[in-house]
Amino acid sequence: MSPPYTYLDLVNQVDSFPNAILHPVRHAERLTALKLFTSGSHTLGYMHDPIFEVLKTTAAHERSEKGYDHWVITANTVSIKGESVEERSRNIKKTLDHWREMKTFEVCSGKGWRNELYPVYSPNGELFLEMERSAACLFGVVQYGVHMTVYVPGATTDDMRIWTPTRHATKSTYPGMLDNTVAGGISSGMTAWDTLVKEGHEEAYLEESLINEKAKCVGSVSYFYERDANAGGESGLLQPEVQYVYDMAVGENEVVPKPNDMEVENFVLMPLAEVKKNLEEGKFKPNCAFVLIDFFVRHNIITPETEADYIEICSRLHRALEFPLCRSPAAKKHVHAHHV
Repeated sequence: MSPPYTYLDLVNQVDSFPNAILHPVRHAERLTALKLFTSGSHTLGYMHDPIFEVLKTTAAHERSEKGYDHWVITANTVSIKGESVEERSRNIKKTLDHWREMKTFEVCSGKGWRNELYPVYSPNGELFLEMERSAACLFGVVQYGVHMTVYVPGATTDDMRIWTPTRHATKSTYPGMLDNTVAGGISSGMTAWDTLVKEGHEEAYLEESLINEKAKCVGSVSYFYERDANAGGESGLLQPEVQYVYDMAVGENEVVPKPNDMEVENFVLMPLAEVKKNLEEGKFKPNCAFVLIDFFVRHNIITPETEADYIEICSRLHRALEFPLCRSPAAKKHVHAHHV
């Protein structure tokens, strides 16, 4: 597929793993070539067969050479042993550290290693384990992030402008591509809001007080991405994701985001027409294009009158993922209080 891209093309690029509802035959065919990362009878993620075979070899090596025995492996499934979050996290860390040392997978070797822990959740929405961020796609577990669009409204929708950063050329993932104003993955132990404040300061030098005053949570998007070469590491790794989405409307001269680390090269206050053109030309990081399409739907930029694939786009922006998902602390407190 090459430019110009339609909005549905851009959605297809990100939500690229076959959907069991829309394409049940294709979905079933894909599953026959995958192994399952499990907890009891529940699937936490999908693994490509070559990764599964490497894990079997590693587990055998760990048993014979190091005395570790923390994997349960059957013909089609793999699960990690451990009676607690801490024990399971320690056990998987031993394997991932070995892969890093041996440079087994490019995605978690060298500069690909992020030294950041991502959460994996159990079927009840509680934390199951923590694992190195760069290795999450080897096990196909759900990853979480935040994306915020900072924009200057105009007299009409067409007059809107969006603060648009260019990713730094030295980034290990999607270097030089356009991005959302603020975006970042949610590390274990962080809330979505914590992450938004942290990334807002680190990437765009936005003050916490401004984010507290202006940023609004407007929903979430979800998709099942099969990574391409620009994502860093091996192509085709599986990355189901949920992104918490935020909007921040600002005045003409109220905010000027500026780079505060090596994540971003520059920010441009981009007219809506130019944003659309860059989307059409494939210049945005794929999941950032996805988030912008959600923004366009919510702001009446994409409508049933202007977009033939409106219904499919809207439904695909919120894919139902087939894995356990996080429950927010507020939701858990509410449920617990209700049953007291």
